[in-house]
Amino acid sequence: MRAAVFYGKEDLRIEEVPEPTPGPGQVKVRIAYAGICGSDVHTYFSPESNPFDLETPHPLTGAKLPQIMGHELGGTIAELGSGATGIDVGDRAAVHPIVATCGECASCRRGVPMTCRLMASLGTNASGGGLAEYVVVNVSQLHLIPEGLELRMATLVEPMAVGWHAMVRSGVQAGGTALVLGAGPIGIGAWNALRVQGVEKLLVSEPNAERRGAIAALGARVIDPAGDDLAAAVSELTGGEGMQAVIDAAGAPAAFTAGVASLHPGAGWSRSPHTNDRPRSSRPIS
Repeated sequence: MRAAVFYGKEDLRIEEVPEPTPGPGQVKVRIAYAGICGSDVHTYFSPESNPFDLETPHPLTGAKLPQIMGHELGGTIAELGSGATGIDVGDRAAVHPIVATCGECASCRRGVPMTCRLMASLGTNASGGGLAEYVVVNVSQLHLIPEGLELRMATLVEPMAVGWHAMVRSGVQAGGTALVLGAGPIGIGAWNALRVQGVEKLLVSEPNAERRGAIAALGARVIDPAGDDLAAAVSELTGGEGMQAVIDAAGAPAAFTAGVASLHPGAGWSRSPHTNDRPRSSRPIS
């Protein structure tokens, strides 16, 4: 099969690689769509900034460079391994990218394995990735999608779950107020999550005109922090009280400072994480 294989800094090659075969409790997924995450871009340009040493075999998976990239993906089940139950060939699913965690550290014990220091993910430090024709995953990594939902939407489950996770972490409730810093894909996901939560007094700060226009077209109230007075806009929206929650989907020092200044005392803060809690499947998978 063809795959995009990462060898090192700015060295990504389209190659023919062996097609994977599912083992016990696994399935082979024919990938329909895959996303390119910001972390993929950072890894491509600055692999040394990755929290894992990509040149050394991972202690849980043994994976190291070269590595098929991509962890945002959805597709159709093409083959079942022995003992794979609760799933059928032809089913469509989003794929949860985390392959392995230690199961013993404080994060794993607290039920937040995405922050395990030994966390292994597709596309980075586990066998396989989304930028390929097929990938083999454990049945537990699948999230079935309902009929009528396009497979390209399944690819958005992982990044949109990041926005949802940030909203949950912020603690904001229906009727509350919130500020989203950044209108990239994660910022848009967070904005949508806040709307679903019932947050009506909602402001998005984005300096990029194209991104600002994109989220404004969806109905968002937006502000350009480079040319407008963010503090005044927050005060006007909240009656001078400040925001109950701020979600930082920008990661810029100036945005962080402005976000803290926009909060009222005792309010919530959430920085959108690189990984997220698992979204729910449309039906149980054993």
